[in-house]
Formats: sequence, C-alpha cells, structure tokens
Amino acid sequence: MVKPEAIEQRSFEIIAEELGPHPFTAEQFPVVQRVIHASADFELGRSLVFHPRAVQAGMEAIHAGRPIVADVQMVQAGISKPRLARFGCDVRVYISDPDVAEAAGREGVTRAIMAMRKAVREAPGAIFAIGNAPTALLELIRLVRAGEASPGLIVGVPVGFVAAAESKAELMALDVPFITNHGRKGGSPVAVAAVNAIAILAERAMKDGPDGKRVPRVDAARGWTAGSARSDLGPKG
Repeated sequence: MVKPEAIEQRSFEIIAEELGPHPFTAEQFPVVQRVIHASADFELGRSLVFHPRAVQAGMEAIHAGRPIVADVQMVQAGISKPRLARFGCDVRVYISDPDVAEAAGREGVTRAIMAMRKAVREAPGAIFAIGNAPTALLELIRLVRAGEASPGLIVGVPVGFVAAAESKAELMALDVPFITNHGRKGGSPVAVAAVNAIAILAERAMKDGPDGKRVPRVDAARGWTAGSARSDLGPKG
C-alpha cells in the first residue's frame, strides 16, 4: 500500500518537473506548488503574481498571531486551524453575521462588501483570504486606499466572469503585500492552498529559543525568515 505522504511527495515532484522553468523565487515557489496541487491547473499556477514581500509578510503575520479573514465559509473550512492555532491565529468569516446582513440590506450593497468593512475594524493586520467574491476584494482595496485598512497580506484570487480579473488587476496596483493571479481563474481552493502554504512555511521557519520556546528563525542579512525556501511542501506539511 502506498502511503499518503509518498503520494503527496511524488505529486510535488511531478509538479516541479512538468512546470519547468518559471519566474518564481525560492520563497514563492512552494506556494505555487501547493496551488497547483490543489487545482491540477498549471496555467493557473503560472498566472500567480506575488508582491515582493508577500511570503515574508504572511509568515510575519502568522508568527504574530494575526487572524485570517476568509470571504466565505468554504475558505474558512479549508484552512488548517490546528497549524495556525499553534501561533494563536484564528480563522474568521463575517459574511453570515446577522449585523452584516442587516447593514447590507439597509445600504443596498452585498454582504461581501459589508463583511470586509466589519473585518477591517475587528481584525487589523489580518491575512485576508478572498477566493469567491470579487466585490469583497474590491471593497478591501477601496478601504486600503482610503487608509481604513492595513492588511498583513491579501490573498486575492476570486473566481468568475464579472469583476474577478478586474479586481485582481486593481490589487496588483496596490503597494501592500498580496498574492493574486491574472485572469478569471481562482476560487476558494486556491485561496485555501495559498494560506496553508504560508502557514506551513511559517511553521518550518521556527527554532528553539534560549528559554526552550519556539521562535522565528530570522536571517537578518536577507531580511526574511530563514529556512522557508523549500522546493516542496509535501510530507512534512
């Protein structure tokens, strides 16, 4: 019987082999691998775009115990809560909150929009994982531009035919850490895969401190958390 770890390891090897030459850095490539692993879509993987500080900022947010805000329950359900709990992180979703629904009806906007407005108030510095609603991403971008939001990282990969590609183009114009992709493709599994990849990297970048507690292993010369640039996120994840 083939062990699940061996299957996953071989999957990551196949992804690296079939993807071939690519523009991603050593820090970014593990995220790309996990997205392709979740979607079996090499075109989607190649379309990913990273802010230069995206991976570092995501790990820093997790090490600081920042929450993860999901646009919908499907994203929340897929993110690894036990791994994040080790850092004091929780995964939140506001779109079904009664006050969000009431405010959306009153103001004539989508619940996704109102959920982002609530999220930036209640979860400053959070990682935002948006895989479903372009309106959520557009609203978060508006709030950032207005100085009302300062996310630790935006994973903005909504899927769809209306405003999905446009919202991602808007995100790429922001000078905040982000992970996104070109075009209509995306979705909740992609957002989940990216966040889980960052969480695995954050976990692997820890070491034992002088007091025996686990602390981030920082390479001051390079300015990012050392030990994170693995070429796979397979069996040890």
